[in-house]
Amino acid sequence: MSNDRYVSPLSERYASKEMQYIFSPDMKFRTWRKLWIALAETEMELGLSENGKPVITQEMIDELKSHADDINYEVAKKREAEVRHDVMSHVYAYGKQCPKAAGIIHLGATSCYVGDNTDIIVMKQALDLVRKKLVSLIDELSRFADAQKNVPTLAFTHFQPAQPTTVGKRATLWINEFLMDLEDLEYVSGTLKLLGSKGTTGTQASFRELFNDNDEIIDRIDPMIAEKMGFAACYPVSGQTYSRKVDTRVLNVLAGIAASAHKMSNDIRLLQHLKEVEEPFEKNQIGSSAMAYKRNPMRSERIASLARYVMIDALNPAITSATQWFERTLDDSANKRLSIPEGFLATDGILDLCLNVTSGLVVNDKVIEKHLMSELPFMATENIMMDAVKNGANRQEMHEEIRRLSMQAGEHVKKEGKENNLLELIASDDRFALSLEELEKTMEPSLYVGRAPKQVDAYLANVVYPALSEREQLKGATAQINV
Repeated sequence: MSNDRYVSPLSERYASKEMQYIFSPDMKFRTWRKLWIALAETEMELGLSENGKPVITQEMIDELKSHADDINYEVAKKREAEVRHDVMSHVYAYGKQCPKAAGIIHLGATSCYVGDNTDIIVMKQALDLVRKKLVSLIDELSRFADAQKNVPTLAFTHFQPAQPTTVGKRATLWINEFLMDLEDLEYVSGTLKLLGSKGTTGTQASFRELFNDNDEIIDRIDPMIAEKMGFAACYPVSGQTYSRKVDTRVLNVLAGIAASAHKMSNDIRLLQHLKEVEEPFEKNQIGSSAMAYKRNPMRSERIASLARYVMIDALNPAITSATQWFERTLDDSANKRLSIPEGFLATDGILDLCLNVTSGLVVNDKVIEKHLMSELPFMATENIMMDAVKNGANRQEMHEEIRRLSMQAGEHVKKEGKENNLLELIASDDRFALSLEELEKTMEPSLYVGRAPKQVDAYLANVVYPALSEREQLKGATAQINV
C-alpha cells in the first residue's frame, strides 16, 4: 500500500473483498470480453455473410473464448495512452491475442454496448450480494427477536418513557423495515434488463447495414444477446445508453437499506447510553484515548455515518438522469464511476457492520428491569384507579388524586434524586382503600406489555419465517470487520 496518495476508505476499511471485486477493473474487462463473444456468436448464428460467405466462423468464436479471461492488460494500457479510448484499446488488445477474430470484434456495436451492458451486469451481481447479506441480517434479527420476545422493557415515544413493550417486539420493528427493503430490492433487481446492441443513437442502423435491412433478423439480436448473458430481455427502446433512471431506481434501493440501518443503529446507540442493550465490545478494544472506562457504540455510529453517505449518494443518479440530453451526453460518465460503485461499497460495509452488531448484541436484563420498575408505578395508575373504583371510590375523584400524587412522586424523583414513591403515597391515602402489598402485586411488568410477545410470535411465524424459507439458500452470510 502506498502512503503518499489518497486511498478510498471504502476499499481499505469498509467494503468486503467480494463487493470490491464486483466493481473491479478485472470484472469489468472480463465482462466486456463475454459481451464481445455473445455479439459475435449471435451474428454468426444469424447467418451474417458477405458474398455468400460467413463473416464470422466457429474458429473465430473458439479463438475469442480461449482468451476470454487471460486479459493482456499491459497491451491495452499502452494502446490507451496512444488513442485515449478505453474500449478501442481493449478491442485492440483482444485482437492481438485473437488474430483470426481481430476484424470482427465489436462488429456493429458502439462503446456503450460493452460499457452499459457491463454496468447492468455488475449492478445485478452487486444487488445479489446485497440481497444475500440483507436476508442474513433479517435471519439474525429474527433469532434475537424470538429470544427476547418476553423481556419487558420501557418503550419510548419522543424518547420519553411510555407504555412497556418487549425487547423482542422492538427488534421486529427493525426487521419490518429491512423486509420492505428486501422486497424493493428484489423488484428492482428482477426488472433489470440489458441495453443490448442498439448502436450509436439506439436505432440499430449499423445492423440494418450488416444484415441488409432484414428486420426479422435484427429483431432477434437483442433477445439472443440477453439470453447468452443470463438476462430475460433487453430494454425495448433506448438512445445510445440505457435510461439513467435505472441507476436512480437501484440507488434508491440502497438508500432505503441505509435508512433502515441508520434507524436501527440509532436505537442501539440510545440503548447503549441507557446501558440496556450494547453492541459487541472486544476484549482488547479501546473506547477512548483519554477515558479508559468508555464503551462507545463505535460500530453503530459507523453504520449511521455510512448510511448518511448512501442516502445522499442516491441524489447523484437522480440528477444525472434528469439532466441527460436527447440520446446521449457524457456528463453522466464521471459521476457514474463514483456514485454507483461507492453506493454499493458503502452499503456492503453497512450490512457487514449490521451483521456483526446484531449477532453479538448484549441485553442487560437487570438494567432494563431497574429502569422499567422506576417508571412502572406511573404506568400502573390506570389499573390502580380501576381497582379503587371497584372498592367504591369515585372515578373522577381518583383520577384527580392520582394526578396530584403522580406530580408529587415526580418531584421526589427529579428534585430530590430519590426512588419513585408513588405506591407509598397511594397506599397512605385512605380514599384508595388499597394496601401497599396489594399495590405491589400490580407491579408485574408482563401485565403491561399488551400483546407484544404474541405479536412477535405471529409476526415471525406468518411473515418472517416464510420469507426466510423462500430464500433459504441465501442465509448464512458472515461479516469480516476490518477496524
